[in-house]
Amino acid sequence: MKRILTIVAVLLAAAAPASAQSREQRQMMADIRMLQQQTQELQVAIGTLTQALQDQITQIKTVNTRIDAASDAQRKGFADQKVTIDEMGKDLRAIRERVDDTNVRVSNVREEIEALRNSIPVAAPISAAPPVPVGDPNAPAAPAPTTGPTPPPSTAGLSPTRMFDTARADYAAGQWSLAITGFDAFLKTFPRSEMADDAQFLIGETYYAQNKWMDAIAAYNAVIQNYPMGNAVPEAYYKRGLAQERLGQLDDARESWNTVIQMAPDSDAGRLAKQNLDRVARRPAQ
Repeated sequence: MKRILTIVAVLLAAAAPASAQSREQRQMMADIRMLQQQTQELQVAIGTLTQALQDQITQIKTVNTRIDAASDAQRKGFADQKVTIDEMGKDLRAIRERVDDTNVRVSNVREEIEALRNSIPVAAPISAAPPVPVGDPNAPAAPAPTTGPTPPPSTAGLSPTRMFDTARADYAAGQWSLAITGFDAFLKTFPRSEMADDAQFLIGETYYAQNKWMDAIAAYNAVIQNYPMGNAVPEAYYKRGLAQERLGQLDDARESWNTVIQMAPDSDAGRLAKQNLDRVARRPAQ
């Protein structure tokens, strides 16, 4: 721009002699010189602004770099914290499992100690026999000891798990009498075991498998009455309803199944009870 104005000024000066320059021409030359000066000032201002803009861009890039570095460090910190929390969760689960296993073992040991305590017979007092004169040939002979009925086999030293598993193995093999005997012995030896309700329920299942409906109902009732907080109670209500149906006691069966639905609607026993109620409802009237 400056170069163009200079060329225009030179051409105007050469086009007319110095003596013929008019006042308008001199004014024009002055304007051109003013434009040249303004152009120079404008170029300086543009250069200054350009430099300031470049400095700002550099600063923005520096800030962005710092922000990216801080974000990466934060993400890495969060990832490390998550790994640490996951490891702590695994350790807590392992500790919880060990504590549960220890509690089960302590409970079994406590039951075994109680069983041992109950199985120790109380010694009967020994009655003193009348003194016999020494050397008396006419002294009566000592009475022979009397023998009572043979006691049942001792369960001392048997763990509740072993006794329960043995009886359940007899049940699975169809040895009904052995299974009932084993479960009865388990209930007498470990009446407060966590598996007591299961043992009583399996007694009912043994009778049910033999089509002994009345005995099965009595066994299921024992589960309901003796172990109201046991996990076998819903199943006992359901199977009691089936046994009652076999005996033609449909009203009692409906009551048993309705109790299961109210007690544990989302359990397997609850769903099966609902299906049996629907089945009985669809049965044609006799």
